[in-house]
Amino acid sequence: MPSGPSVRSVTDATFVDQVLLSDGPVLVDFWAAWCKPCRAMAPVIEQFAAAHQGRITVVKLDVDKNRESAETYGITTVPTLKLFRGGREVASIVGALPRKALETRLREVLGRGPGTRSRS
Repeated sequence: MPSGPSVRSVTDATFVDQVLLSDGPVLVDFWAAWCKPCRAMAPVIEQFAAAHQGRITVVKLDVDKNRESAETYGITTVPTLKLFRGGREVASIVGALPRKALETRLREVLGRGPGTRSRS
């Protein structure tokens, strides 16, 4: 599934540099090509990334091609979105959401301090 201009792909080899060492918050979309909800979420993720460009980095990681990262972060269901800030996971959202619900959920998390962790 190709990413749009606001969303780039990461791999096991680039995860640390592009996600954990990023200066700002990074939303990682853990997805798989065979996953219908992942495909349904793709335009939602792209719209979110375009609307927040410059404030949050949005990346996609194909769990079938990048099993090491998927295993490291306990991905057992796709789509799973994880928000990282300062190299730490601060939120996890499992399953497909409409854009408004995604915006609300991430706005809640982004408003908290870097040490706060939330799960849904």
